[in-house]
Amino acid sequence: MSEDTTARTSPNGNANGNGNGSSARGTRFSETMVGTLTLDGEEHARPVRLDLTVSTDRLLRLLGTTRARATGRIRVAGWADDPDVQGELEISPLTRGRIRYRIAFTAGGRRLTFDGWKSVTPRRPVTSMTVLPYTVFEDAVPIGTGTLRFPLTTQLLPFLAGFRFPRQVDPGGLLAPRWRGERGRTEVWYTTITDPDTGSGLWLHHELVAPADGSEPYAHGWAAVFPKHGPVRHARFGPARWTDEKSGFSTGGVVVRPGRLTGSAADGALRWDLRERPMAGPLFTFPRWAWNRSLLPAAQMLPAARSGYDGTFGYDGTTLTLSAAPGASARIYGHGSARRWAWLHADLGAGDVLEVVAAVSTRPGLRRLPPLVFLRLRHHGRCWPRRPERSAVGWAGAGRFRARIGLPTWTVTGRAGLRRIRVEVTQPADRTLTLDYTDPDGRHATCRNSERADAHVLLERRRFGRWRSEAEWTLDGTAHAEVGTR
Repeated sequence: MSEDTTARTSPNGNANGNGNGSSARGTRFSETMVGTLTLDGEEHARPVRLDLTVSTDRLLRLLGTTRARATGRIRVAGWADDPDVQGELEISPLTRGRIRYRIAFTAGGRRLTFDGWKSVTPRRPVTSMTVLPYTVFEDAVPIGTGTLRFPLTTQLLPFLAGFRFPRQVDPGGLLAPRWRGERGRTEVWYTTITDPDTGSGLWLHHELVAPADGSEPYAHGWAAVFPKHGPVRHARFGPARWTDEKSGFSTGGVVVRPGRLTGSAADGALRWDLRERPMAGPLFTFPRWAWNRSLLPAAQMLPAARSGYDGTFGYDGTTLTLSAAPGASARIYGHGSARRWAWLHADLGAGDVLEVVAAVSTRPGLRRLPPLVFLRLRHHGRCWPRRPERSAVGWAGAGRFRARIGLPTWTVTGRAGLRRIRVEVTQPADRTLTLDYTDPDGRHATCRNSERADAHVLLERRRFGRWRSEAEWTLDGTAHAEVGTR
């Protein structure tokens, strides 16, 4: 697909390179294994299914060792169902004679590690490549053992057909400022995170404003925490003079750089020190040409469709300690806010992500049109619609996607090709923060943001003349959403 790209990171987790093209090809494939797990103290084994999407920063090599990232879902009958497992593979079939799997998952709130390997031997090539003995650990203590098998009869053809060799695009390079001194421009770096331990949502917003009247550009922003219990808390930083940070954003001790977000607001009332690990390739919500050439009033994209966050976020004497917290950073560049807009970022688990921007332009002639919808669903490693323009204008029998923007609930519906989707987002008032700010033209905009929104997504596919459910997701307090006006 046009957005089939994989994040490229250095060994310490930070992005590197210029991010403007591809310097190599990676590898991505999906694998399903089934088997059993016997927990300590239990006599009977439990059925297990493990679905993984594996991606590497280079082409797989038979000679040598290739390290890969893995995301997916593990299901253990009556004990665990984690749709967002994360881990790594060490693929070394000839050099070390093994393919090792280390996967982190949760079961009943307990953090566990799946550790096992296929012992590759030329004497039993089929068996050794399809049988995976493993151990489950909790705090480095083994609590169960089992064996998974790759079912050749049902999975071999999908496995081989699913191999992809995507371009490697550097997320860090996409954080570099776009602004080159033009008047009337806004550039935004924002990050939204869900803390899986406490259910809190986090929002970091960093913004450069170059006023249309030619006055001095300035940098400002805010941080907010949406606790599961208690009121939303936020604080602003800036405005301060813009200093040209080559790799990201920097003002008054607030910094966004590849792999790192640090800063404080309101004299330290809110403070954060976070490490960001890209876990997927970039996602261009608008057409890639709109981002690269600034041909639309504004454009939005994600340097990495999914990221994991480690570190701390403190507020009012409380410190949240994040470990592999799911979220994403996004970028906006353009002439300012839309007349009306709605936005959604939904981590659907198992590597799936949905990003939606619906907006009414402020431009004469366009402001009377209904909202244009840009929707990107990355499902099983592939993006739908195939081209971002399809959800905005529609063609080839697919009507334009439609948005009904309001609060507390807004919706997006649409069809492209043989698929159609319905998205319903709810932003409860007690989980929504209202903020005012000034656009480059001097007019005020108001956003109503919730990092603990609810969402329901239904994806259907047309088969034999009927619409049938292909996938369905329900997010309870883990969707990131916003509605805004000018």
